[in-house]
Parts: sequence; C-alpha cells; structure tokens
Amino acid sequence: VHISILGAMEVSVNGDIANWIVPGKFVKGMGGAMDLVTSGSKIVATLEHCDKDGSSKIKNECSLPLTGTNVVSKIITDLCVFEVDLERHQLTLIELLDGTTVNDVKNATECPFEISPQLKH
Repeated sequence: VHISILGAMEVSVNGDIANWIVPGKFVKGMGGAMDLVTSGSKIVATLEHCDKDGSSKIKNECSLPLTGTNVVSKIITDLCVFEVDLERHQLTLIELLDGTTVNDVKNATECPFEISPQLKH
C-alpha cells in the first residue's frame, strides 16, 4: 500500500490524526486505521474543516484520542488542501476550493499555516 486515505475527526499541525472515537460515544471498534497509519504508506486525511459548532478540526493539538502521531502528509477538507511537513510540523496551503478565499481558511483554521507560492484556486 503506497497511499492510505482516511476520514478524520481531527488532524494536528504535527500530522497527528484522530479518527476512531469520540469519548462518551458508542463505537464498535477502531477498524484497521491504526494498522494503516503504521504501515509506512503516505497518509491523506479527509474531513470537514469545522465541526457543527464552527470550531476548527485542523488543530495545534488533537483533543480526541489519537489514531497515529506524525503520520498525515496531506489534509483535504471542504475548504482547501494542506500539505503537512512532518519534520517542521508546518502546514502549507496548496489549494483552495472554488469560491473559498485564503481569509476563509485562516478564519476556519486553529493553527498557523504557510501559503504556497503555487497556490491553486
């Protein structure tokens, strides 16, 4: 497996991913996500940028139990796409969804990020 695309509940600037449990909620099990994030493949996280209350799911630190640490290399949301530099713990905005502005992403993102000079609109 060269790439794994996982739905996520939260992702951090460090490339940490939380995708298997919300404390206090019933869950059948974690499935194979922990196996995938430790497989050495490229991990892409997909999620809505904000929760139903408007809080960012792209965080300085995940608040939910982690599935994996320092593993996510790309984040795809309903607003944009970030690349994650796992060594520098830095996000770079590389693409915007049609109709989304950089300001929209800044307002919806908890952690700081860089903007690629080749930003795609």
